Amino acid sequence: MRRLELSICAIALLLVCSGSTLAAELDTSPLPVKIVSAFPNLVWPDSLTGADQGLNEEVLPIVITGAHDGSNRIFVATQHGTIHVMPKDEQGKSVKLFLDIRKQVIYNPQENEEGFLGLAFHPKYKENGEFFVYYTEKPAGQGQHASILSRFRVSKTDPNRAEPGSEEVILRVPQPYWNHNGGTIGFGPDGYLYVSFGDGGAGNDPHMNGQNLQTLLGTILRIDVDRKDEGLAYGIPADNPFANQEKFARGDIWAYGLRNVWRFSFDRKTGVCWAADVGQNLWEEINLIERGGNYGWNLREGRHPFGPGGVGPQKRLIDPIFDYSHEIGKSITGGCVYRGKQVPQLQGAYLYSDYVAGQIWALWYDFDSKQVVSNRLLRAAGTPVITFGEDDRGEVYFSNRQGEIFTFQAP
Repeated sequence: MRRLELSICAIALLLVCSGSTLAAELDTSPLPVKIVSAFPNLVWPDSLTGADQGLNEEVLPIVITGAHDGSNRIFVATQHGTIHVMPKDEQGKSVKLFLDIRKQVIYNPQENEEGFLGLAFHPKYKENGEFFVYYTEKPAGQGQHASILSRFRVSKTDPNRAEPGSEEVILRVPQPYWNHNGGTIGFGPDGYLYVSFGDGGAGNDPHMNGQNLQTLLGTILRIDVDRKDEGLAYGIPADNPFANQEKFARGDIWAYGLRNVWRFSFDRKTGVCWAADVGQNLWEEINLIERGGNYGWNLREGRHPFGPGGVGPQKRLIDPIFDYSHEIGKSITGGCVYRGKQVPQLQGAYLYSDYVAGQIWALWYDFDSKQVVSNRLLRAAGTPVITFGEDDRGEVYFSNRQGEIFTFQAP
């Protein structure tokens, strides 16, 4: 109990320090929502955990999503490079292997920001069977690592199997370092695919990628995967903020000035894109992604000046709606706005966690006053949360490195 009280006090203190104008009224009390195992009897294949070779590797379920095809199936991708169909019955024990591309994915436990990082099903998946993945490729020899965005297709005869030979590479972006790969991909309510890239890695953004509109590093892209522009394997929507400005900026960029978004998601009710950007020295932040928005990295970290060239509030830079210091946690794990029916207490809340601290919060934001009005603690501490995800009905799940998948229940 003492640990929980300290967490709440620290959050309340932080809100005053970080400039929240509703700090005095902000509700930070714990919210008595249950966290339960979504698949309590689940057993992952020995070939995935390395048990068949006498190893004890972590499962690393990195993406949790539905296919939006009416089947209500839940798909889980692992950082190693596999996608699985989860049991229909929550008491089920086994998963079905949907796709295995481990031979072309690089993942090193000591350099753990690479690997298979993103999965998104086409809005018309039921008709066209297309889905998209983002992964770090396994380079030939001493070649440079790169992030790959590819299209795959489901088998024509088995809805629970993909065609591994159907891969079509859409985008390849070289990565100067192993960390800050970003990797979230998702279709917005407009039908376009959004893709997040980290700033390229190392520390401090040494190449100033965050403020460079000629690189895709440090950005969120918005692309049309249903057509191809000249010289590209995709199209650039005409209403992108920098479309047809080749001398000034890449036309596929939607927003920039981001360090390493982990993760972004679209509120299925409002269409707003929420993004959690992992901090470096002192601050973790939550942003609402806007067309053409510059979120300040590496001039700022959260609302705060960063480095020798750091700047304070400026009209050209978009403030996060919320940030918290490394006294609270040191690596934000972004989640989803809850729109399910099982837990009315969470309706409209943005659920997120901190990878280092293990805490889970529910944050409410008022769009009229443009202020956070509540940030309720759901879990004081626990195993690191590596990702959140939604099923087709809007229920939210999260996972840890060991392969456990959890969901929320009303008290």
